[in-house]
Amino acid sequence: MPPLVMGTLSMSAEPLSSRTSPAPWLSIVGIGEDGRAGLAPAAAAALDAARVVYGGRRHLALAGPLDADMRPWPSPIHAAYPGILDRRGEPTCILATGDPFHYGIGAEIARLVPAAEIRAFPQPSAFSLACARLGWPLAECGLVTLHGRALARIIPHIRPGARLLALSWDGSTPAALAGLLRERGFGASLLTILEAMGGPRERVRAARADAFDLGTIDPLNTVAIAVAGEGRSLPLSPGLDDSLFENDGQLTKAEIRALTLAALRPHPGLHLWDIGAGAGSIAIEWMLRHPTLRATAIEARPDRAERIRRNAEALGTPDLAVVTGAAPDGLAGLQAPDAVFIGGGVSEPGLLSAVLAALRPGGRCVANAVTLQGEAALLAAFAQQGGSLRRYSVDRASPVGGLHGWRPAMPVTQWAWTKS
Repeated sequence: MPPLVMGTLSMSAEPLSSRTSPAPWLSIVGIGEDGRAGLAPAAAAALDAARVVYGGRRHLALAGPLDADMRPWPSPIHAAYPGILDRRGEPTCILATGDPFHYGIGAEIARLVPAAEIRAFPQPSAFSLACARLGWPLAECGLVTLHGRALARIIPHIRPGARLLALSWDGSTPAALAGLLRERGFGASLLTILEAMGGPRERVRAARADAFDLGTIDPLNTVAIAVAGEGRSLPLSPGLDDSLFENDGQLTKAEIRALTLAALRPHPGLHLWDIGAGAGSIAIEWMLRHPTLRATAIEARPDRAERIRRNAEALGTPDLAVVTGAAPDGLAGLQAPDAVFIGGGVSEPGLLSAVLAALRPGGRCVANAVTLQGEAALLAAFAQQGGSLRRYSVDRASPVGGLHGWRPAMPVTQWAWTKS
């Protein structure tokens, strides 16, 4: 079932981790469409003991009747966090859908309140309920939330034979997913719409993407997709085909891109700066390596910056941040990176020194150059900072009259360095 939409963590809500911990005072109770009847005795007792209960209006209605002070979530939701923290030590309850720690509010609250002060009472998540209805193994399914997030986030998961579960934003999401599947050549995919699971309004219906006509769908729905067809899908390996990127020639080519991603050494949760991003291919492929990876593409030309946004949307990384500006000035105010790739402008005065200063300790910088001036800058960096220096050349077969011969691309000099 779709979770609450999480807002940006409010810095005015001071985390409690540095203070002396009292006994558990905050209960987070997962509730389903069957309301109080589906709560375990311990969860019901925690709910009844609370003096204040926070939740969505639907959650509060499902949990009623309540003697507590019921407080619907404000918009934005994080505006309620200071009030929750001010109640420290007093019995307080937060209601959430299903499992509060699976795309729910639990993880957000746990950043503010120590785990020792929380009692959590989860119920089956929408993903678990959907697998129970369909007989699908949860561990083998692709899990995506589209609740308050861009539809394109599902694109990296679409491949022949995949089983996907998507939390919907509202009743329009299933039809939008069917349209996306048709556009990408997977019209034969079967979409099963599971509405209001676990309650009296539960309904399960199915239709193929190329014949989707289910009409009105409850806003509270989860979509299960059995992907079928031989359409456009993204491989798991780095070095996507160049043709997948809209570009004006300013593109790190597939072979060098794969080598560059390997040199950047992505790990979950890291943030990349892609400087002189061109078509955005490095930042996009960085984000495709793992759903927790983040990236900011910095590009001086506005037309290329817009092209990067289009490529990010088309390739399933709509959360890629794009900054229009020339480095190093365009780097001011950006969140410090864990990794940096410089694909253009490496010989710009002051750029390398600004990047190395901004990079977090343990962070990785990789810079490519094809010009003599860029190569000179990398040779100087190697002499001063150490690291590794490599030169790559790629030959591609191309027509020579009625035959074929090797046509070399410009060689690429690559400097890679880890900040101690």
